[in-house]
Amino acid sequence: MLLGAHVSPAGGPANAVARGVERGCDAIQIFNQSPRAWRPRVYSEEEIAEFRTAMADSRLEALLIHAVYLLNCATEDREMRDRSLTALVAALQSGEALRAHAVVLHPGSAKTGEVGPAIERAGATIREALERTEGCALHLENTAGTGGTLGRSFSELAALLEAAGGDDRLGVCLDSCHLYASGFDVRTPAGATKVIDDFAAEVGIERLGSLHYNDSQTGLGSNRDRHANVGEGELGEKGCAAFLSEPRFDELPCVLETQGPDKSGPSAEEIALAVKLRERGRKARARSRSRTR
Repeated sequence: MLLGAHVSPAGGPANAVARGVERGCDAIQIFNQSPRAWRPRVYSEEEIAEFRTAMADSRLEALLIHAVYLLNCATEDREMRDRSLTALVAALQSGEALRAHAVVLHPGSAKTGEVGPAIERAGATIREALERTEGCALHLENTAGTGGTLGRSFSELAALLEAAGGDDRLGVCLDSCHLYASGFDVRTPAGATKVIDDFAAEVGIERLGSLHYNDSQTGLGSNRDRHANVGEGELGEKGCAAFLSEPRFDELPCVLETQGPDKSGPSAEEIALAVKLRERGRKARARSRSRTR
């Protein structure tokens, strides 16, 4: 597993690499543009070259780009959907330029409308974005289910992938907080294994491309997206160990999106704790297997 953090690219994407290295990351995630503005950020050739050099000279092995939260590919508002398409194309182009592992996208929200037509609208928008770009993968993130957000269940994720055309570039990013908030109990090894078994059956394990680890401030099935720092929420340290040690997550980039102890994002200490808890979980799973032989 490539553990890491969401970091700021302020001053240029090469600076995000430095911030990841400072935190002991194996992977990083950035926004490709301001999360509060629609205007796309286009990286210069110099910035791209500096980023690639910084990555090559670092311990980092993967970059994820998170499309900004303003996007709603499922909206009935044609103008908003066009803006979302433009922003998604820009994110995928940035991903291609920076050789990102993938762009991560919240698929959209039906708001108070019907889910089926919303999935079709989102799928059409995503399919067009893929047709306008090449190379960079796109991972649809599961959601907590707040406010009609799409992707709260594996069946919805499967339907979104199908509506988007089933392109080989399409995958899924699973977020531990969102899973828990939407009713998937991943706090134990058996629970996490069952959830990923269900994902494999409904979506296909080959579609699982990246992970977010966040503890949850709210309870199982709350449908509220409230991240907690590692070990400080409903999942706790045992839940973190259980989730991160799931064997099918090996080799995947997994980034923390927590506030961190000083509310400036994941710290080096928090990432180190996640690494320690993952190893604790792996040892617990190994002991359990040996007892059942």
